[in-house]
Amino acid sequence: MNPGKQSAFMHWAKSRPPVKYDLALSGILNLPITDLEFDARQLELHGPNAYGYRPLVEALATHRRVAPENVVTVSGGTSMANHLAMAALIEHGDDVLIEQPTYDPLLSVAQYLSANVNRFPRRFEDGFKIDLGALEKQISNRTRLIVLTNLHNPSSVLVDEESLRRIGDLAHNIGARVLVDEVYLEALFEHAPPPAISLGPEFVVTSSLTKGYGLSGLRCGWILADAKLAEKIRRLDDIFGASAAILLEQLSVRAIAQLPKISARAKLILDTNRRRLADFLRTRTDVEAVPNNIGTTFFPRLPNIDVDKFCEFLIAKYETSVVPGRFFESPQHVRIGLCCEPDKFAEGISRLSSALDELER
Repeated sequence: MNPGKQSAFMHWAKSRPPVKYDLALSGILNLPITDLEFDARQLELHGPNAYGYRPLVEALATHRRVAPENVVTVSGGTSMANHLAMAALIEHGDDVLIEQPTYDPLLSVAQYLSANVNRFPRRFEDGFKIDLGALEKQISNRTRLIVLTNLHNPSSVLVDEESLRRIGDLAHNIGARVLVDEVYLEALFEHAPPPAISLGPEFVVTSSLTKGYGLSGLRCGWILADAKLAEKIRRLDDIFGASAAILLEQLSVRAIAQLPKISARAKLILDTNRRRLADFLRTRTDVEAVPNNIGTTFFPRLPNIDVDKFCEFLIAKYETSVVPGRFFESPQHVRIGLCCEPDKFAEGISRLSSALDELER
């Protein structure tokens, strides 16, 4: 099978065995529906949402400080948003420049769309910052799209505004676009910077309510783009479905109105788990890490061990799961999610430490 028509990581994520201590989760623990305030009598199964349920479009525009005409609502979360955006931006054989390491489905979609994929590095040794010089060397007049994640998936490193501006300038000079997957930026909550689209029309942004808030069941995704491109994406979405599930869109509007309360829950989980992770790192000389105090994921390096076998051992004996780094083109790394219940996270980290100790013995 063409590797561009499947995602090894998503298959692993969907089919992996259940464990007691799940440190592989990259999105905040799912919010119980009982914690979402709404009046079921005001919800409808049907209504006008052919090119976006207007209350949701306006709520997202306010949330991300853009105009409603720049918002495309997407019912398949960020993954579908990335698919739609790429499909609207590139043609068969176009050059696409994607960060490395990155989120596997971003590569898979570009390959599925028959793009010619080139890479630019985000090295562990550089703190996963974008090497702008290396990126510039990879750009050619055939480059139509530059793709990156911010916060970086898997490391949660923030791309600063100056770097984004320089990438936008490079794209502008050759008539290319920059796609920024900002789903993890939502985990900065009120401290999140403006979306990259605010830096210029070269930028296209994708995101959702999934990772930062525990609202994955709503599948509320969006694309932010200049008005002309946004309309093109809406028309492209016609071939994927007649309309979204308006019931979920209505619930999404109510969730957005409650984000301060929902964010407080998420922040408590992340802050508690991040302190426990910091304690773990202070005690380990066999774990190498880029310091970082934001985001929902962490991407340390475990040198001199077979990480895949270690991850299998961790599941089998310690009932604990992390993501093997091979899914992010980094076989000596693991991705640790900070998203489960703090008591389970603490026990999972303790078991991870015990497994490393046993491996050393």
